Amino acid sequence: MQLELGRLARVDAELLLAHTLGVSRTRLHGFPETLITSPQQTLFAELCERRERGEPVAYLLGQRSFHAIDLRVDARVLIPRADTETLVELALLHLPAARTLRVLDLGCGSGAIGLALKIARPLIELTLADLSSAALQVAAENAARLGVQARIVQGRWLEPFDGEQFDVIVSNPPYLGELDPHLSEGDLRFEPRGALVAGPSGLECYHAILNNVRAHLAPGALLAFEHGAEQAAAVRAALTHAGFAEALTLKDLAGLDRVSYAFD
Repeated sequence: MQLELGRLARVDAELLLAHTLGVSRTRLHGFPETLITSPQQTLFAELCERRERGEPVAYLLGQRSFHAIDLRVDARVLIPRADTETLVELALLHLPAARTLRVLDLGCGSGAIGLALKIARPLIELTLADLSSAALQVAAENAARLGVQARIVQGRWLEPFDGEQFDVIVSNPPYLGELDPHLSEGDLRFEPRGALVAGPSGLECYHAILNNVRAHLAPGALLAFEHGAEQAAAVRAALTHAGFAEALTLKDLAGLDRVSYAFD
């Protein structure tokens, strides 16, 4: 036990041990005398070995907290990150609590963005859309676990929504280029490549969405994208080229350009 603990960052080891014992980290600290059974020792050792090989803690635990909700995550979907909460907070500013507005989370993955919005604004009519049927299975499981209603739609970007309009469209699409060095680092090595890589430039998904997005925006609707910290100018230019009068960018908590948006 001490050997495995020593190989990992302390916080990772504590999370894995708490998961193995079925307790919180707080209880783990409060009751250090808790005994661990032989099967639990075996499971903990296996989890530590997988973590040492780089497998993300979120996948090992099978969950990730995001914007005050707990989401099921596994290798079928990206791991929700705190940076993305910037997109949620922007959308909430434009979703009055007392109105029933139509919200589309485009390329939803685990459903993190849309479900966080639905929990905060229960009256919205939420649609979760993704090309990946595997990702949509996770999103549907998360909606069920959270006890919220959401329409689940499979398809490429806006293709399934002929004739439909939304009051808010939010998207965290793939935005890495094919040769981005980050793909060989950290958790990204284990996350689904199709949810990370857009194409040679990293901007292909934004252009695909913007090709006909205005037909799907109700008057005064919000369109908001998450993007890489170096992509803000390019995404704003793409929004302007698509006919939006003004495109703006928000910084995340780290002070990096993270979300660009416009109103129809």
